[in-house]
Amino acid sequence: MTTRYAALLRGINVGGHKKVPMAQLRELLTELGHGDVATYLQSGNAVFTSDSDDENAICAALERAIAKRFGFSVDCLVRSGPYLRAVAEACPFPAASLEGKQLHVIYFSEPVGPERLASIDAAAYLPEEFRLGDRSLYLYAPNGLGRSKLAEALGKPSLFRGTVATSRNWNTVVKLVELTRE
Repeated sequence: MTTRYAALLRGINVGGHKKVPMAQLRELLTELGHGDVATYLQSGNAVFTSDSDDENAICAALERAIAKRFGFSVDCLVRSGPYLRAVAEACPFPAASLEGKQLHVIYFSEPVGPERLASIDAAAYLPEEFRLGDRSLYLYAPNGLGRSKLAEALGKPSLFRGTVATSRNWNTVVKLVELTRE
């Protein structure tokens, strides 16, 4: 059975660092045996089909191939279309009435429990808010991510040590759901 996936690469093509041209990423995914490969934006979003049902194995193979081809390591997450849809549908914020830059989803490589966020005084950051989801965190930043003090607090490496995390704004979340629809 073929599944549509999205690969979410972390920290590429930002400020001239870790350059991964999207055409080469598409080639790489095709060489790995995946079909219907497409990319979205320059920030590390690729969609494809695979006969494998093992997201972690697909991800590990992609990370190895990127390191071999480009000479640097890139963390990535691979998530199925149904998972991406479920995350979008479970959004606890009124996404339809917000601008895409105000709402973000941080995807994690594993479940993250509330104990990891116990050191954050959520009330101190209002009106910014966050909510945990299924291997995800929803972040409402009404003035955008660049001005978000809560995003800065959530970005501390000690909070999610040992976990791969990568963020997408709501516009990208919605587009990835659309692109991975089966």
